[in-house]
Amino acid sequence: MSHAARRANNRMVETPAAGRWMLAALAALLAIAAQTAAARADQREDFLAGRTRACPRCDLAGANFKRRDLAGADLSGANLKDANLHDARLTGARLAGADLSNANLNKANLSRADLSGANLRDAMLYAANLDGAKLVGADLTEALMGAARMTRSDLTKAILREVDLRKSRVAEAILVGADLSGAAFDFAFMRGARLDGALLRETRLIGAELLDASLVGADLTEADAQGANLRGADLSRTTLARTTFRRANMYETKLDDAVFQETVMPDGTTQP
Repeated sequence: MSHAARRANNRMVETPAAGRWMLAALAALLAIAAQTAAARADQREDFLAGRTRACPRCDLAGANFKRRDLAGADLSGANLKDANLHDARLTGARLAGADLSNANLNKANLSRADLSGANLRDAMLYAANLDGAKLVGADLTEALMGAARMTRSDLTKAILREVDLRKSRVAEAILVGADLSGAAFDFAFMRGARLDGALLRETRLIGAELLDASLVGADLTEADAQGANLRGADLSRTTLARTTFRRANMYETKLDDAVFQETVMPDGTTQP
């Protein structure tokens, strides 16, 4: 037999063996996937029944957890879209990367919870307690958060576009680099909050308490801060194009290198 013929014959012998190996490997992978899916299904059922507080990456969309005690629960990466968590206890819960869009979290206790990178778009968080919570990079676009508490919460680079935070408490919260465009902070308590580099274009700050707050390098273009208390606040290097400060308290407010353009000052005059 020629050398070429022997090579062809060897390939014919090897091919079925290789194919069987590949089929065996695929079957093993499918078996593992099936076992994983079954384990997750069991975990989900155990969580819904209250037998466990760990259900990371579980599909819990639309589930009802009203007034449920889920303190310390591990729900990182879970799908909680449209879930009902009204008045639920979620203190210290792990919800990093979770999908909570359209969820009902009104009056929920999320103090010290980890919501880093979570999706909270259109979520309802009226009077929710988020004191000390971690919301770094979270998306709260158009969330309804009137009267919510976020004292000393970390919202670094979070997205809060068009969010409703009227009469909320955001004292000493970290909002560095956050996007607050179009948000409503009417009469919010924001004393000592850090908003350095934040985007506050067209943001409502009517009657807001911003005593000693830091807004260094923030963009307040067309923001409305009528009647706000900015005493001792640092607005150095801020952009104040068409910003309104009518009747605002700006005693001892730092305005070093701030950019004025048709800015309405507390006495009603326009600068420059």
